[in-house]
Amino acid sequence: MPTSFTRRKFLRRAALAAAGVWAAPALSRSLRAASPNETLLHASFGTTGMAAGDIESLTSNPALKLVAAADVDLDHAATLKAKFPDVKIYQDWRELLDKEKSIDSVNVTVPDHMHAAIAMSALQLGKHVYCQKPLTHDIYETRRLTEFAHRSGRSVTQMGIQIHSSGQYLQAARIIQLGAIGKVKEVHSWSDKKWGDPSPRPDRADPVPAHLNWDKWVGIAAERPFLGNSYYHPGNWRKRLDFGTGTFGDMGCHIFDPVFNALQLTAPVSVRSDGPSPNAWNWAINAIVRYVFPGTAYTAEQTINVTWYDGDERPPMEVQALLEGDKLPDQGSIFVGTKGALLLPHIAYAQLYPDKDFASYHRPDVQEQDHWRQFVEACLGKGKTSAGFDYAGPLTESVLLGSVACRFPQTTLQWNALDLKFDNVGDANQYLRRQYRGGWKVTGLS
Repeated sequence: MPTSFTRRKFLRRAALAAAGVWAAPALSRSLRAASPNETLLHASFGTTGMAAGDIESLTSNPALKLVAAADVDLDHAATLKAKFPDVKIYQDWRELLDKEKSIDSVNVTVPDHMHAAIAMSALQLGKHVYCQKPLTHDIYETRRLTEFAHRSGRSVTQMGIQIHSSGQYLQAARIIQLGAIGKVKEVHSWSDKKWGDPSPRPDRADPVPAHLNWDKWVGIAAERPFLGNSYYHPGNWRKRLDFGTGTFGDMGCHIFDPVFNALQLTAPVSVRSDGPSPNAWNWAINAIVRYVFPGTAYTAEQTINVTWYDGDERPPMEVQALLEGDKLPDQGSIFVGTKGALLLPHIAYAQLYPDKDFASYHRPDVQEQDHWRQFVEACLGKGKTSAGFDYAGPLTESVLLGSVACRFPQTTLQWNALDLKFDNVGDANQYLRRQYRGGWKVTGLS
């Protein structure tokens, strides 16, 4: 029987996971789902875009065989079928899980709103799960998914923050932990992406293409008319409140990842948005979100401020001045320390300032890994993942807190991670969890 898993234990273990000293329990051969011939039978939820990239990377490992895929858009599925003619195609992910009982592992690479439902359903069947970032659309889903994956102990998990395993991010984290810039006083992170839309939703209903099952695309969200011109599918769902998580969800899990990893951050104590709020349908752009986290062994004070900017917003000029005239990259982070500053572009090796102090600095060696191969090998009982849900869950929760804060501009929200609620603004708690529509409820989530 699994051991009890209280919220307090969750937070403690999440903190240890972030510190790199605790991981999900190793899987014995009797528990893991690998086939007797040591070939991992795999299914993909999603077939094009990032899903195509995940499929290509996963199938590059000869130990994994793609046997099935689900996509609500049959034109997209046909593209995959042309490359993998033996793969069985489904338009309903639930049907795939029901019929393809022999599969060992899955990747969930679909719009954000469907991550939790598919990943939880696969985990409940004992499948190994590679899930794209953000782990889920809503914070409640993240917590439940993380708890279930840990409690069951049956499945290998990995979130698709592939740069987590890169030499660039690993080396930057090591430089900070070795104290090259001293204790970290503050961090500023940003992305120039603009996954938002200030316009109202068009008041019309367009014909649904024959190759698309619109009802299945909407999935757990509330029903609504289809809108063409890529308003939702395939290109702009990230901008829509019910389906995407804005620039935050798209890039926050990537860019905050080395911040969490380097500083061993746990749950924030507060979050505040000083940017615009979303309208009734879409995320805003030009966000400024300010977090306060408990201090760690790598920070200068008992708390540390981490600030996010997107769209056209950037760190203040006094912070940019630390780069000694170097151009600010389109995406990245600046760590401000007691002995210097570190700029970590997304994606490049870190730069250290002042230049004169680090001219002869010897950078630590790190071992870069293939994020997808790491998952496959862990599924076969050979090693473990570095971004399993024990790490990815707390990271995603913190990122998604920024999305909630955007709805309450110029208001500091006090976060109670243990009880999964805001203590001072009760109205904010309604945005932690959504109601799944009838026919789409998933045990453990709805």
